[in-house]
Amino acid sequence: MPPQTNITIRPYTMEDIPAAYDAIMASVKEIQPFLPWCHPGYTLHESRTWVETQVVQFQAGNVFEFVIVANEGGLLGGCGLNFIDWENRRANLGYWVRSSATRCGVATTATRLLAQWGFENTKLDRLELVISTKNLASLRVATKAGAVREGILRSRLVLHGETHDAEVFPFIRRDFETA
Repeated sequence: MPPQTNITIRPYTMEDIPAAYDAIMASVKEIQPFLPWCHPGYTLHESRTWVETQVVQFQAGNVFEFVIVANEGGLLGGCGLNFIDWENRRANLGYWVRSSATRCGVATTATRLLAQWGFENTKLDRLELVISTKNLASLRVATKAGAVREGILRSRLVLHGETHDAEVFPFIRRDFETA
């Protein structure tokens, strides 16, 4: 697949359930180690329940989850703003990309689009990428997307029962707007 900068992000809809499930199952080996919700036995029912919840939460303004879509219409992954702390105007920014679309700029482009959406549509001032130090691909995405490395938080993540150190890369509204 050639470099992928011609993508869009849009909120999940119920129609995305089968495509999201297929993308997850085709990629579970690669994404599972770094996503606490992903596992080899992931079911269509889990996908349906998750998407239903995200649609309601997005409409309520509590969480903002998006599908990453190729201009041709294929679902390439997902990204979102979650663990939102409105009082301190910050949120976690996360993403996953189906294995067949990796190393094409999809995650980098989606990350930038999501940060832009977050700053244009919310009052959030800080969007944090909190990435396991073992997730080398995501560490590269954060840097390529323009997030600034702040440091390592020891024992910050627990993924499938294993404790991980994590690097933190935030986008700050004022820095993002001047970029």
